[in-house]
Amino acid sequence: MSRLGERWLAAAYAGSPWLVALWPLEALYRVAVARRRAAFAAGRRSAWRAPVPVIVVGNLTLGGTGKSPLVAWLVRHLAAQGWRPGILSRGYGGRSQAYPLRVDDHTPAAQCGDEPRMLADQTGVPVVADPDRPRGARRLLAEGCDILISDDGLQHLALARDLELVVVDGARGFGNGRCLPAGPLREPLSRLASVDAVVINGAAVNGVARVAPPPGAFAMELAPQAWRRLDSAERQPLAPLPFAGAVHAVAGIGRPARFFETLAGLGVEAIPHPFGDHHAFRAEELAFGDGRPLVMTAKDAVKCRGLAPAEGWVLEVAAAPEPGFVAWLDERLAALQGVGPDDTNSRAGPLPAHHQE
Repeated sequence: MSRLGERWLAAAYAGSPWLVALWPLEALYRVAVARRRAAFAAGRRSAWRAPVPVIVVGNLTLGGTGKSPLVAWLVRHLAAQGWRPGILSRGYGGRSQAYPLRVDDHTPAAQCGDEPRMLADQTGVPVVADPDRPRGARRLLAEGCDILISDDGLQHLALARDLELVVVDGARGFGNGRCLPAGPLREPLSRLASVDAVVINGAAVNGVARVAPPPGAFAMELAPQAWRRLDSAERQPLAPLPFAGAVHAVAGIGRPARFFETLAGLGVEAIPHPFGDHHAFRAEELAFGDGRPLVMTAKDAVKCRGLAPAEGWVLEVAAAPEPGFVAWLDERLAALQGVGPDDTNSRAGPLPAHHQE
């Protein structure tokens, strides 16, 4: 996101008065969103249904909410129960000459996107990046996956789904509650009534930033796990800190302040360096010239291999949803156990050679 875009997003979350000038454009945007959803609901636009369960993890807002850590948690939870999960991503920030793109050990983040690269490293399950979600889903089926997790796929209606999970940043919530471009919402708040679960990441502030969470919303935290050397697989415990004195903290995520707050909670004296989400780093942006250690997020680290100084550390975090969510999810998964490859004839339709949403 450009600097101008970052300033607009900050204004949208803060509810700046000048955004009222964009209300007419917001009205047009809402009409377009409603028409698109109605077209899929009425069958004028087709949604391809996979022969296996599909779980979508997304959000209503622009900016990071913590959905990718929840995706990684879901994959581990599913694998522990005997499922063979795969992750489907649009691959934002990456550019490939051919899709679907199966992310392997040698696929650079510049090709597949930072989040698919990070999720492949963290989970070890098949990850496919493709702007065409149904086509990418077919690739995962060819990998033997029996359940698919669509990362950030809430608005990608061309792929039918069995469960929809919406992740909300507890500190920023829904901003001023308005849709693009007058606010940060991709869809109206009424969309929450149709999803299966809402997961709030972190402590809510003012009832989730002036907008009360829906009844039955679940809580989640991002829990720090360990320090990892940027140039190797060496891991160190959270305490004692593997470095001394102040550090340069780099964050190119949806809300960099969350990372800096986490560091403060660990007792790290950080000099903050915020960047836009999915930022493509250059070596000179990471060379501060004073010998202080560098710390960053796992999402940023996949783009900085070979760029950052040797004294670099990655803070690994993991999603920790509340027990109520785990129990709810297990109940829903049990209901999906009967949705499998044997249902191919009833669930899957033909997929065009190129299905663009």
